[in-house]
Parts: sequence; structure tokens; C-alpha cells
Amino acid sequence: MNRQDFNIGWSYRHLGEGEWKEINLPHDAMLLEARSEKSAGIHNIGWFEGYDYEYKKSINIPDSYKNKHIVFFFEGVYRNAEVYINGSKAGGCLYGYTDFAVDADAFLKYGEENNIRVIARNADQPNSRWYTGSGIYRPVWMYEADKDGYIPLGGLKIRTLSHEPARIEVKVRTSKPGDAELEIRDAEGNTVYNGIVSAKAVVRGTNDSEMAQDGTGINDKSIADAKTDILDEAYEGAITCDIANAHLWNEENPYLYKAILHFGNDCMEETFGVRSLSWNKKDGLTVNGKRVILKGACIHSDNQLLGAVTLPEAEVRRVRLLKSNGYNAIRSAHNPCSRYLLDACDRLGMYMMDEYVDCWYIHKTGHDYAGIMPDQYEADLKAMVDKDYNHPSVIMYSTGNEVAETAQKRGIELTGAMTEYLHSLDDSRPVTCGINIFFNLLSSMGFGVYSDEKAKKEAEKAAKAAAKGKEAKRKAVGSEFYNTLAGLLGDKTMKIGATLHACDVKTRDAFANMDIAGYNYGILRYMKDLKNYPKRLILGSETFCRDAYSFYEIAKANPRIIGDFVWAGMDYLGEAGIGSWEYEDYAPKDGSKAGWIAAGSGRLDLTGKPIGEAYYTRVALEQDIGPYLAVSPVYQRGRHSPSAWKMSDAIRSWAWKNCEGLEARIEVYARAYRVELLLNGKVIGNKIINKDCVVRFKVPYERGTLQAVAYDEKGLEIGRDCLDSAKGEAKLRLIPEEERPSAGKLFYVRLRYTDKSGIWMPMEKHRIKLSVSGGELVGYGNGCPYNKDGYLTDETNTYYGESLAIIRPDKEGTLKIIATENEKEAARSEMTIIA
Repeated sequence: MNRQDFNIGWSYRHLGEGEWKEINLPHDAMLLEARSEKSAGIHNIGWFEGYDYEYKKSINIPDSYKNKHIVFFFEGVYRNAEVYINGSKAGGCLYGYTDFAVDADAFLKYGEENNIRVIARNADQPNSRWYTGSGIYRPVWMYEADKDGYIPLGGLKIRTLSHEPARIEVKVRTSKPGDAELEIRDAEGNTVYNGIVSAKAVVRGTNDSEMAQDGTGINDKSIADAKTDILDEAYEGAITCDIANAHLWNEENPYLYKAILHFGNDCMEETFGVRSLSWNKKDGLTVNGKRVILKGACIHSDNQLLGAVTLPEAEVRRVRLLKSNGYNAIRSAHNPCSRYLLDACDRLGMYMMDEYVDCWYIHKTGHDYAGIMPDQYEADLKAMVDKDYNHPSVIMYSTGNEVAETAQKRGIELTGAMTEYLHSLDDSRPVTCGINIFFNLLSSMGFGVYSDEKAKKEAEKAAKAAAKGKEAKRKAVGSEFYNTLAGLLGDKTMKIGATLHACDVKTRDAFANMDIAGYNYGILRYMKDLKNYPKRLILGSETFCRDAYSFYEIAKANPRIIGDFVWAGMDYLGEAGIGSWEYEDYAPKDGSKAGWIAAGSGRLDLTGKPIGEAYYTRVALEQDIGPYLAVSPVYQRGRHSPSAWKMSDAIRSWAWKNCEGLEARIEVYARAYRVELLLNGKVIGNKIINKDCVVRFKVPYERGTLQAVAYDEKGLEIGRDCLDSAKGEAKLRLIPEEERPSAGKLFYVRLRYTDKSGIWMPMEKHRIKLSVSGGELVGYGNGCPYNKDGYLTDETNTYYGESLAIIRPDKEGTLKIIATENEKEAARSEMTIIA
């Protein structure tokens, strides 16, 4: 079907009230709302207020389209979406992360204006444990094709049967029987295969089994006699074909082919990779026959300063940043990821574990998906598989996160049912589920229980408090209860608790009902469970940063440990403050709670800047051997937001103005035997690295050059790193991430204070206003989890001397950026836009 952009020329408002505002999609309505302590969604959604919204758009459908089949395709609406065409309800979707199609044929008027109206509901708070955004936050498309014969959406599916030889299976679906022409091209545009796929009727018998009509054994009369129906008026066909001298897809060489299918006047194109996948107790997880250890990062669905808005440049940037910092896999926590993110993973070579949901049949918040999921999971999982099927980057499905239901008989059965159902849709990928092992035990004992009754009472309490303009006093339940406990008692609480025998009892049956056992914070169980369960494959589905080295050493020696996903790879909105180590100057103790907006849990901060922990991870996961230096902010004292998810607040700077004599806490990350620390050429420390890849020093701060030298066991130098103090006055620099802006595509510009030689000066605190011409400033902020301004203003504070601007350039001309402080120009930049 022909795809047309349907994202321009919309309007929106609060449902049933207020002025209509013109916008383009994708659009996050929540990011524009007020934040206050009366928010019923509280810190989980960054203290934003929740509302219901309506969107509208008019379109003239010409008379020539009367013989067209028209579908509107929504990639994501949060949530409980309802779509109306000319006043009649035409479709919708309950889950805020599932894409859905609306068949428009019965509702359209030809030769005149048609009114499209979409309702998105998010006033029923709380309904999430993280920032969701609101409205039509992913793109919308209009598809059209001749009714006489077309390829329905999802009508071309490709999977790899083997990599030696390179053999693929191509499945097609058409609106009527007939032959479809298939062409496969390589990345250079050369045709590597031509063939015919014959689509025939698919029928369902009385036992609900599906059969393809081959024209001999089944005919129209036998179909009628058997009381069978053509399956959704579908016609299907499949072929297998070999690709000679194929380029295989993997993380190092993400080579993509293109399949082009012609049927009548219709054409469909899909990219795919030749990538085989297997999992077994002998080899662990293999890609194209070679063992792969997943070095993964958990991420939420928001795009940081952009809110929930999903745009291709933002997803490409996120994947690029994560990969450059040592990760080769992403866990889409805790909902199906966007199509743009899958495209980025395919192109850049990043493995994806796509996850379904955060709750099953017991609520974690009062209005979440738990009341709906049991009746909807088959439709939701099918939509997820349909989205993921052709993407070589997708190597695993996850059915849920920290669902304590897995300790109950009903939940154990549901675990198996979802695994089997996913296998029926796609048996080429394994299925897991992230289980918090210790918390399964605690919940079965009544601690922090995910109780419908408790959740209902908390929701009612929050609503009453919000009506009075006050914050509700509430008790944390479910994952939030456990997160709070870990924050108070530290990361060892979960890990040691998971080693109890009772935890094994409360998880083993659910683990038996999935292909790969997902352990959230269960690293201390690995060796014991490898012995006790010789057929079990184990995935660290959620882990602490400080365990990266231990995990990788265990995984290298034990193929049944297939990978690890740290919480979290990149910081995100919501769960505000949960992973933060902050101080008075950036997060005042007496400040409003509603100033907290982000988690502070990322190895990359909200602006995409890697902190010291990111360099630790790069070394721990053997992206390189180091050494890397990082230093805790020397002037800071009195941290007041402890978190188990933080290993360190060290950053890569030795520019601490007026801090002479203060204690400097230094970290060196290296895969080495010994590290020597020098300051201004003098040795001030020497340590052997023991069972990790980090050593720590405490020395009085002194300006100059800090240097770390790493040695092997023979005393040979294997690497060195240095940090220099800044000299002279600070200057604001505008540092674009790309050489030139491209028309209409997001352009990221970092604002950084440095000395004249470019040395970063993190103690510079300024409030900078931006003026942009030749483009639109769509996001502006800093990496601090505490931010009262939000990201939709033209003014923000620096955080450790930096901030980030996101700009959408015009179609042509010059992009001009001027930064001012107190009405005085601090920096400017002018660049020609690439049309």
C-alpha cells in the first residue's frame, strides 16, 4: 500500500474544552502541562498533571479514491485511543504502546472534507510508574491501494532459515488470489533474487486450524461443506530462497537487504538482514553460529528533553550513543519500542529485546493496564510481533517486568501461555520475562503486595488530595515499594535476598515456562543456579552498574549466562530522583518536590553525556581496556539523594576552581594489573586492581595535570589517560553534534563552558537564553534530574557547565543560534542548512 505522511496540520486541546492549538505530529501533550505537588501521578510521571485530549484534522478525499482501500495507521497513542471519522467511531486501541490500524473505507466521504478526531485519555492517574507522555506521540500514516488487489499492512514477512547457506523464507499476504513478483536487492541496489510467490486462500476449519487452498484438495464446495471461512478474506503464499554470497547481519556488520513485492498495481518494500539465531545450553545465544554475549542497556520510551515524542533522528542518536559507550543490546523497558528505534538498531547494529508490559493482572498503580491485559494480551503480542518480525535487530521477546504474578499458580500458567503464543507467531526468537527474584518472595509474604484494593485506595486518596491542591500521603506498592527499599538499604539487599532458597521456590516454575530465565538483580544466584538447573539459560534482565565487571567475567566462562541489561543505559523522565546523587546547589533540599523531573539513573545523562560510570562500563564490558580517569565534583559536600542505582558521581574533569587542598575522590577504570596515579609528574598513588576494573584514590586537590598509567603483570605500560585543569576565563562554546544542519531534521547543539584551549569547566553556573532563527527550538535543558524549568523554554541553567539545545532547521537558508546571559551575547553560530 502507498504510504502518505499524515502528521501535518493537526489541532489539539483538552477534551471538550479550551482553544484549539495547531500542531504537527508526533506530539506529546503532557510535556506542555504544569508540574505540581498535586499531581496524582506524583514523581512517577515527573509531577506532571494528567488530562484527556482530543486531536482533529480535516482531509479532502477526492472522488478518484472511491475505488481505493484506505487505512490510517497510528504507531502510538497514549492512551485508550478512540478514532472517529466524520463523527462515527472507526477504531481505537487500549494499550498506549501498541500500534493499530483503522480501516476508513466505510466512513469516508469522497469529493469533500473528512473530519478525523482522536481522543487520548490520560486523566485517570496514576496509571504508570514512569513518564508516559500524552496524546499522539508517535507518527500517523495514511495508506491507500486499489481495492481490486493490494498487499495489506504486514503482508510481507521475511525471516532467515539458515546462514550457511544463506536461506530465507518469505511470506506474503494479499487481498485476493494471484501471483506476486518478489525482488531482493542488496545494499548497493543490485538484484540478487527474482521470483514468484503465489497467494492462495487461507481457510479455517472447525478445529480453527489454518490451511492454504491449493486448488486440488480444497475447493469452494469443500470449503462450504466444511463450514470454513476464508481467514479475514486473506490469501497467503510463501517461498524459500537462497542468497548467493550473502552478507550476514550482526552487530559489527549490520548489512541490510531490501525485499520488493509487486501485486497488481500495489508495491511493498521491507528491509531485512540475513541473521540466524539459536539458543541452547551448550552454546548459549548464537548469532550466525557465533556466540554473542548481550552487553545491554535498559531504556524507557521517552526521548529525554523531547518528552515522549518519537522521531527518527532522536532514536538514531540514542542508539549511536549507547553503542559508542560499550553496549550492543537494548531492552525496551517496559513496553514495545517504536518502529523508528527498530530501524536505528537495524542500521547501526544493536540487538533489541522488545518487552510487552509492566503489569499483568494485578495493579501496580490504580489505573494501569492490569485490568485490561488478561483480555488483550494476545492482540497486543501479535501487534508487537508483526512490528518486530522483519527486523534482524530483534533477538528476544519479553512478556513482562517484575510481575509478582509469576509467584502464583495463575501467573505461572500465564507465563507459559504467553510463551507458547509468541512461539506460534514467531518461533525464531526466544521468550523471557524479567522477574525480580527477591521481590517475588516478599510479595508472596505480603510485603509491598500489588493489591488491587491498595492501588484503588491510593488512587482515591491521590484524587482527593489533588482536588484540594495538596500532595497525597501514600504508601508505595509493587516495584515502587521495592525500589524505595533498595534506595534505603542499598543494592546488596536485593542481590543477597535473591539467594534465599524460598526465592528459588517462588520463581522456578515460572522460569521453566520461558525459554530464557530473566533475573532482575539476581547475579549472586548465577553460579548456584547453573549447577542446580543444567538446562536453564539465564539473562540478567535488569542489573546494577557496579556488577558489570562481575557479570562479564562470569558470562565469558559460562555460555548459559547470555547477557546483562543495566538499569539504565540513558537517563529518562519520570521515576524522578530514583537514581540520583544530587547536592544542594542543583537540587535544593527545601525546593519543591515537583522540581524533580528525571530519574538520574542513566550511564548517559538526559543530554546524552557519558558520566564516569559509562567509562567504567566500557572497560568492564571490554569495549576497550582503559585507563579512564573520573573525579567526583571536588567542591561538592552533603549529597542528599542516595540511590542504589548509582555507583559513582565521578565525571571526567580536573578543572575545580578554588578547590586547592580539598579532598579529591578519583576513580581509574582499567583492564590492567596495576594503576599508577601522578599529579604534575609526581607519583601520588599506586594500586593493584583486584576482582574489578576500578581503583579509587583520595588526594588533596591541586591544579595541573592528573595522569593515570596502567600496567600489566609484567610491568609493561598498556595505556595512560590524563585530565588537565582549566586556565584563564571561561568561554561559552556552541558545539554541534553534526557538521551541518539538515532541513527538517533534529540538530543537537551542546552548550559548554571551556577555557580558551577547550578544557571543560564544570563549575561554571550560568543561565543562558537562546535565540534561534532559521529553525525551531524544540527542546532545551540540562542533564540535572531536578529542573523546575522543563524543556520547552528558551532559557535554562547550565549543569556542571553544560546544557543542550535541540533544533529543527527550516527547509533552507541559514540557521543562526545566539546565546545570551543577562542580555549580553555569550556565543553565536551560523550554519547553512543542507536542503
